[in-house]
Amino acid sequence: MTISGALTNAMSGLRAASRGAEVVSSNISNALTPGYARRVLALSTQATGGASGVQIDGVVRIMDAALASDRRMAEADQTHADSRVQFHTRFETLIGTPDDPASLSARIAGFENSLISAASRPDAPERLVASVGAARDLATGLRDASAGVQAARGDADRNIARMVDELNIALEHVVELNTQITALQVQGGNTATLQDQRQQVVDRIATLAPVREVPRDNGQIALYSTGGAVLIDGTAAVIGFEPVNVVTPHMSLADGTLSGLTVNGQSVRTDSDRGALRGGALAGQFAIRDEHGVAAQAQLDTLARDLIERFEDPAVDPTLGAGDAGLFTDGGAPLDPLDTVGLAQRLSVNSAVDPQQGGEAWRIRDGMNAVVQGNAGDATLLQAFSQALNDPRPVTGGGIGGQSFGAMSLAATLASNIGADRTNAEQILSFATSRLTELTERQLADGVDSDAEIQRLMLIERAYAANARVIETVDEMMQTLLRM
Repeated sequence: MTISGALTNAMSGLRAASRGAEVVSSNISNALTPGYARRVLALSTQATGGASGVQIDGVVRIMDAALASDRRMAEADQTHADSRVQFHTRFETLIGTPDDPASLSARIAGFENSLISAASRPDAPERLVASVGAARDLATGLRDASAGVQAARGDADRNIARMVDELNIALEHVVELNTQITALQVQGGNTATLQDQRQQVVDRIATLAPVREVPRDNGQIALYSTGGAVLIDGTAAVIGFEPVNVVTPHMSLADGTLSGLTVNGQSVRTDSDRGALRGGALAGQFAIRDEHGVAAQAQLDTLARDLIERFEDPAVDPTLGAGDAGLFTDGGAPLDPLDTVGLAQRLSVNSAVDPQQGGEAWRIRDGMNAVVQGNAGDATLLQAFSQALNDPRPVTGGGIGGQSFGAMSLAATLASNIGADRTNAEQILSFATSRLTELTERQLADGVDSDAEIQRLMLIERAYAANARVIETVDEMMQTLLRM
């Protein structure tokens, strides 16, 4: 080997060692940076034009695309499951557990106890007022629970609007990064940093709506939702959604009072089973607004209807005629069996018996349509009300298939069903969280290992020292020759 050849080899080795140290230091400093993929310096033998040495071919970004895709899917599932748990927990809090003094079950028990107390002293006005107050408290509890459910649906609608805006911005960002990566790749530059940025954005998109990443020419990617929607393929799709100010029980996607999603102006499904963007945070909010919230309202409406029907029966209150409102009313009117959606939010005590509405509490003893007070010692109607509250009646709707319940047992059954829904949702969340944790750990293990990088840095230092020694030796040889 000639002296010039040795010098060339050593110089190329120094350049490779210097570049390798930069790559290793970048790996170590970004070991915990989200979206960062480990880099490796690609080297080959340089043997062109009679020269030899080490040639730097570029920096290779190491990432397991399949593992990254699986982790994204797991994170989307975990986010979707978490939204379901949050809603069921919120609904269970609204109706309360049986040991909660403010729960619906406790309010029904309180109403029953007040009727028993009034029946023992029907001549005591304070006991009659207390019974009316307990009935009013029960109606208020159902209205508050219904309002809470609709508030949750309204929150979901606003969250959908926010997520759609975020999704549109993220899709445009990926398109911009695609363009920048292509331009830099054509110029022969290193695109690893731009790819890291793009991965972070795609990860966020996948949390909102699970996507599959498909490579395209010149370093670009396309994104397709798992439901089949094209989100990016050259250009970004535009996701459309129109939020509303307030969500009421009667509003639904089916009747057009609530907005669905559009992709490039075309309506797409949003249900959990076959939605175009199913899975992920966005679908979780649609499930709350259009599925879980609607089912919860139906359960409350079932309980409200049962209460109205129990006390609207002329066999219970002889002062009532056909079509007259009983103790509990639909906003002051008798029950309309064809208009029960949102009934819990309209439930109220008959104004004729409620002193707060200008009525007289003695009517809970003498009848809703009584014109004058009857025998102050007659507890017949109070006892009939108490019996009506406990009589088993067939109940339909609310997820209950035609069984017979007393008011207390119906409330307990609904509370049990709600608790079971929450428990089931928590189990699903636990599985999704475990899966996400496992895949995240696997991806981290495939990422930057600080110990391995330090070992690699030590080898680079040795290579640098060796090449520097070669240059030093060549210099000594040249100095010796010059002195001859």
